[in-house]
Amino acid sequence: MRTRAGRDRRRTRRPALRQTSRPGLLTTATVVALGGLLACTPGGGGDDVGAGPARSPGEVAQAAATRLDDHAELLAQLPEASPGDLGEMRLAHGLVPPTNRWFTGLVFGDAPQPVFPLPLSVAVTGSGVEVGAPRPTASPAAVVGPHVAALTLDLGLPLEPVVVAYDAASVTVALTGADGEVARLELAQGSPFVTLVASGGLEVEVAGARDGLGAAGEPEGAELEAEGHTFGLWTDGTSKDAGGVRLEADEHVTLALVPDDATEATRAALARAAEHAVVRAHVGWELGDVARTTLDLRTDDDEPGLVVAMPHHERPEGCLGTYPSVHGTLALCPGPLVTEAPALEAAVVPDLDGLGDEVRAGLVEQLRADVAAAPPYPSDTYFGTKALHRSATLVALGRELGADDVVAPEADRLETALREWAEPDGCVVRDVRCFVHDPVAHAVVGLEASFGSEELNDHHFHHGYLLSAAGILAADDPELAADLAPVLDAVAADIASGTASDLLPALRGFDAYRGHSWASGTAPFADGNNQESTSEAVAAWNGLALWARATGDDALETQARWLLSTEAATARAYWTEPDLDDPSLVGFERETFSIVWSAKRDHATWFSAEPHAILGIQLIPMVPVDGALAADAAHVRAAVAEATPGGFGVQFGEYLAMYLALVDPAAAREAYTQVTDDVLDGATSRAYVEAWLAAPPETAG
Repeated sequence: MRTRAGRDRRRTRRPALRQTSRPGLLTTATVVALGGLLACTPGGGGDDVGAGPARSPGEVAQAAATRLDDHAELLAQLPEASPGDLGEMRLAHGLVPPTNRWFTGLVFGDAPQPVFPLPLSVAVTGSGVEVGAPRPTASPAAVVGPHVAALTLDLGLPLEPVVVAYDAASVTVALTGADGEVARLELAQGSPFVTLVASGGLEVEVAGARDGLGAAGEPEGAELEAEGHTFGLWTDGTSKDAGGVRLEADEHVTLALVPDDATEATRAALARAAEHAVVRAHVGWELGDVARTTLDLRTDDDEPGLVVAMPHHERPEGCLGTYPSVHGTLALCPGPLVTEAPALEAAVVPDLDGLGDEVRAGLVEQLRADVAAAPPYPSDTYFGTKALHRSATLVALGRELGADDVVAPEADRLETALREWAEPDGCVVRDVRCFVHDPVAHAVVGLEASFGSEELNDHHFHHGYLLSAAGILAADDPELAADLAPVLDAVAADIASGTASDLLPALRGFDAYRGHSWASGTAPFADGNNQESTSEAVAAWNGLALWARATGDDALETQARWLLSTEAATARAYWTEPDLDDPSLVGFERETFSIVWSAKRDHATWFSAEPHAILGIQLIPMVPVDGALAADAAHVRAAVAEATPGGFGVQFGEYLAMYLALVDPAAAREAYTQVTDDVLDGATSRAYVEAWLAAPPETAG
């Protein structure tokens, strides 16, 4: 995600000595000066990788503990400051702010944004809850399915939503009035249900149904037609003549979207499942020949709930109907949901073992030229860390080619730069190339920020480049790894801690249900959260794995490979190789998507309308992970042709040629001759590109 128009760099100066309190419902920490002591902070919340409490944090089970889990020790290395301003938070005291998540828009901003727990959309209004069922509308360059209210549960008094619990896929929202909590709203990704539970006596008007709710005293279950959809309604309250429901304390009203192709068995299954609200999610993962993720939605009596499978999920036996969506056709199924993706190994540079002496000599000469022409490092968290990644791949190529002497100056320059970034108190003495612990955002934030990273935009992209550079350079240097670890481990924990605490969340932006990461920190959008550059997300998990390998943390490397494998497969499924034959996408005429939102998919970017940018941002920086890209050769050729109507001498032209090389190396080498130095991206070098073109990684096919 790039929220700043035109990809401009947003400069953030080192905060002056101050104390800050945040307005709103969250009781915030005191923010002390750079270099100050740890301030009191809100308590824990969020999801958890590893054993943990069932709700807050929720359970996400797998890996053994890693050194990233001791958040207090990691964050104590850094000075405290809040360089960004997340604004008012509709969040209960004691919860870590849920940035970079599917429901983030509920918490941040002047007013709550709609959220999209597939297959539904939900918006909290000033007096109740709107429920929609987005139907996809495809145009040549986008597929959209915005929130449109179909039914409204109106509570008849002014309300303020407050998120009071969340985990890997579910969230509980307290609806509070002037006299306190009125009701609780239970939502979960992949659940067809929305449940409202009364905190005391409550009248709920059900508005929007074509024929109303029916007469008083009718059975607890009803079918409602609204906006061309069929909804089921179930309540243990009392239905009223005027289209409402009377609830007493702990009584509920539940809505569910009924599939268009529902059978009587479907309706019976929905009715049974509606008796108990989905209130938490269990997520587990394992890594063998495949990266396997399991999502189990659990009800308030700890029974498995019905789940809605996206196209990338395995479809279990006994599915009960389908829903259209902007992401493709969804299926209502018995749980749990399982996703399997080919297990990938982290990689540094292309495998050059099969190259002849002449080709290797040519690469060494290009290395020599690249090292001599290396520009100064930028200082911000995006372009600066990209440049470090570029240097690291040059050093790795030199070592692979037996040209250590050629890259020795670059290795020395890179080590000096990494040591500067890794100074624990760096932000005490400068306002660039350093990190602080933000106790309000509960994050590790770099100065100087880029693209809103001070507001937690794109954190996995930025941090991933730095982790990659450090992991590559320290691969055979335990002493360097140990010196960098105090800060680099904090950076890694910010995006990839396996456990949640009162200081950091688990897996800040990774969505186990969707199978990919979210890039917007506060998601101030009516279409939900979004991610643009999936390739930079893949590169982040590759970099995390390389850092884990350099520091000897086998458990963290395994977790990183699970993230790498899952994100790479999902990127192909929804961004670079979408199933354009899916009925939900008919009418879309491009080869790829470039921004996937909760509620739409665009053939567009945040920074350019040019076709080369739209595909290129899905390729940068082309980590050489076998199987990460290009399952379909015909599609790759078509996508590259669509992206290069004027040739390859354009921004990201080298990446487009590298992508083509996965299926047609000769054509790619010819295309690369058009790429001039002035368009070469800062994350790569000619030596790296030419090594790739000489020895392309294996494709996913």
